[in-house]
Amino acid sequence: MRLNRRQLLEISAAAIAIPTSAVAPAYAGPVDRRPLPEQRKLTSPAVEAELQRIAARIGDPVLRALWIDCFPNTLDTAVTLGGTDARPDTFIITGDIPCMWLRDSSCQVRPYLYMARNDAVLTRLFRGLIRRHASSIVIDPYANAFMQDPRSPTSLDWAKADETAMKPGVAERKWEPDSLLHAMRLAHGYWRQTADTFPFDAMWRDSIRLSIATLDEQRRLHGNGPYQFRRPADALAPPSLNDDPGLPSHKSGLIHSAFRPSDDPCALPFHIPSNLFAVRALADIADVAEEAAQDAELAGLALAFSAEVATAVERHGIMQLEDGTRVYAYETDGQDNALFLDDANIPSLSSLAYLGACHGDEPVFASSARRAWSEKNPYFFSGNAATGIGSPHTGKHRIWPMSLLVHALTSDDPVTIRSDLQTLAGAGARTGFMHEAFDADDSNLYTRPWFGWANSLFAELIIKVEQSWPAILA
Repeated sequence: MRLNRRQLLEISAAAIAIPTSAVAPAYAGPVDRRPLPEQRKLTSPAVEAELQRIAARIGDPVLRALWIDCFPNTLDTAVTLGGTDARPDTFIITGDIPCMWLRDSSCQVRPYLYMARNDAVLTRLFRGLIRRHASSIVIDPYANAFMQDPRSPTSLDWAKADETAMKPGVAERKWEPDSLLHAMRLAHGYWRQTADTFPFDAMWRDSIRLSIATLDEQRRLHGNGPYQFRRPADALAPPSLNDDPGLPSHKSGLIHSAFRPSDDPCALPFHIPSNLFAVRALADIADVAEEAAQDAELAGLALAFSAEVATAVERHGIMQLEDGTRVYAYETDGQDNALFLDDANIPSLSSLAYLGACHGDEPVFASSARRAWSEKNPYFFSGNAATGIGSPHTGKHRIWPMSLLVHALTSDDPVTIRSDLQTLAGAGARTGFMHEAFDADDSNLYTRPWFGWANSLFAELIIKVEQSWPAILA
């Protein structure tokens, strides 16, 4: 059965629960919103020095205040260090949800990677986080979020009634390949920055083997695999991904996703940004396996799998538009149905160059990114406050700062970067932080006042601009 575009978009957007917007307080000018030193979760000498160095180079007081609040936010508020020097353990909450998402925790610490080589606090943090990721994946590679206590049942009210194989230590069990891929990306980034072999031990190697086996299992070339999920109270959750997998899929070699990076259910089973991310993450982790873990067999396994998924994307992940332009689909069933939209959550079509999954000038990617940043994308919104991409997760007319951050991070045009920074400064000025989403007409109406990933992505942008276009900040 071939579905028309309207039917596919209705499947994608129907019945999404819209978060209630908070209202920003009246703006009284830049203020220091960091916790007092004695209340901070973790302090890194390297981060504190870099915080002050770059702050001194930012001329706009609003932008400077946002940098001072956002850059250390994960360390100040979200990190718990535990374990021992021999077995370090790092747990990082998302912000306003006191659980650890593999995806979020990987991205929340990325602004600190380039300082990790020469800072003992950051070394301990990254060693412990890579170890925690590995131990979490060994608990359940299908889970996306975990509890701090690996013996504890979920504390998330919305997940307690989920009909799936919930294990102790699992907070939520939504299968989305990017959870495993972000953990790989962090491990690769740490190895490249530090050449530290410490984290890449037997448990880490086991977690990578299990990750690859799970991704392969979800290509469903030899059956559907063991994963099942039902959330009775959620009309959009797939009723049962094995017994009733929804729209049929072709044995294409692509990796199935049950949920998008937004944690919303997929409309079609192959999420193409995640598959392209897999191509890059698997190739990168092959380098770590060979160079850091001295495991040539694991490296070969990852590299071969990366090549197979790349071939599958080339065959089944590209759609042709009415005017003949070739773009990546956002989702497809590998047969007749394909859906073009873009969702601000990473991996998105727009973020593929940021992730290193595509080159910025690659024709199919460039066409996809242009279309995503246009009214051809049903989640591209323009209003009195801003223009950018949102998500079905937060509904119509709400823009995600994450989309503006990716737009600027992947641009080499100073005018575009300056404009995006001005918009972000306007949206975050009254609270001092980035948010999940804000109203396109009124940035004072926003969701999630404490969203660690968005704060860290803002810090990444400021660091890149300071290194490449310092005049923008002056």
